[in-house]
Amino acid sequence: MSEFVLEQQNIAAEPQPQERIRRLVWKISIATLILIAIGSATRVMNAGLACPDWPLCYGELVPAKQMNLQVFLEWFHRLDAALIGLSAIALVVLSWWKRRHLPGWLPIASTFALFLIIFQGVLGGLTVTQLLRFDIVTAHLGTALLFFITLLIIGTALTPYQGTGTAGKLPWVGLTAAISVYVQSLLGAVVGSRWALHQCFAGYQLCGVMYSHIFGLIPPTVAIVSLVVMAFRTPALHPALRKLASLAGGLLILQILLGVATFRLHLQVEPLTVLHSCVGATLLGTLVVFTVLGIRDTNTNKQTEQITPNY
Repeated sequence: MSEFVLEQQNIAAEPQPQERIRRLVWKISIATLILIAIGSATRVMNAGLACPDWPLCYGELVPAKQMNLQVFLEWFHRLDAALIGLSAIALVVLSWWKRRHLPGWLPIASTFALFLIIFQGVLGGLTVTQLLRFDIVTAHLGTALLFFITLLIIGTALTPYQGTGTAGKLPWVGLTAAISVYVQSLLGAVVGSRWALHQCFAGYQLCGVMYSHIFGLIPPTVAIVSLVVMAFRTPALHPALRKLASLAGGLLILQILLGVATFRLHLQVEPLTVLHSCVGATLLGTLVVFTVLGIRDTNTNKQTEQITPNY
């Protein structure tokens, strides 16, 4: 009898499939954010072609003889991407294997995430073989952000959450802000990959590209400010949504300050440029999480209305 009770306790102590997948997804999300940061550092340090071949580096898994800061950045960027790819495969296998105990959409969503990371790997190879063509570099970042967004949607959807049903139109404002930030991130990638800021200051070339990113700040700023104001004016809003809205507002201010600093310093301080990219990705992620929770909050309200009888 005691052995049976002990066995039942061990089973209860083991994380359920949904919980295991949720933990895995959040870990991959953090690794992806780190990958974006390393990719930004690789670009600003002119290390994009530090490894002249692909997928190996100087024909080796670990180029110990050629290792310097630039080679390390490019090599570590590839290493992190490979680990994320293996984790994405594990996510797909686990999702399909335990699909009877999981939401029906989860295996499909995890498969889509795997497709994105494979496509991201192909673009990574093309950035080297095509000598950092700006359109491929931009697509490389855009796909990484889409993969990051997909992971956040999966992780947030699996996170326990009991809404208050007061979100109203806030999810749509959050979605608008997230889309605006994503487009602004792509414009920033174009500016960075074409070195538009340097060329504009040096010879007044590609100034239009640079100003598209500067004035592109207006739509996401308006959307995020609207989100913050509406969140604090919404009574009984879930504390998580209120905190996420506040975080988005704080990240927006920080991002603007970093943008002004990098512009004033002509991109001469590499850590500021890297931090600018990281804060932008974090802001995007915050808005995505807000939007998903807001939609869940709205669905809670609809379910309550269906359950409550009308007299």
